[in-house]
Amino acid sequence: MTESGSEPRRLALRVVTLPRDTNIYGTIFGGVILSYIDQAGFVQARTHGCHRWVTASVDRVDFHAPVHLGDVVAFYTTTARLGTTSVKVSVEVDAERFGTGETVRVTEASITLVAIDADGKPIPFRTPPTMTPPA
Repeated sequence: MTESGSEPRRLALRVVTLPRDTNIYGTIFGGVILSYIDQAGFVQARTHGCHRWVTASVDRVDFHAPVHLGDVVAFYTTTARLGTTSVKVSVEVDAERFGTGETVRVTEASITLVAIDADGKPIPFRTPPTMTPPA
């Protein structure tokens, strides 16, 4: 996988914004969006192996437009690059406006996640699964 974006984007998460997510201006806190970006990156990384995935870096986040109360926000992911122990994920964030239904690109981000073992040491993610589903 290269930075060329040859992989189709996947819907990783879809959420509706709530009053608890807003600042005093009625728009959604950037940190709330960042938390969802982190989760979306994890969802994409899991497609490459059932391991403990942790965020190593958020390489870039660009906020283009605000997210408003009541918007439905979709987080689309693609794998931008595969390493031995890490996956770089591109995340595109679109908001479907509450009042109009218009879809607007609000944020883009690049995030790197690393597969780790139980001791927190990086492991090759192309190994057999190291995590089992919770009971």
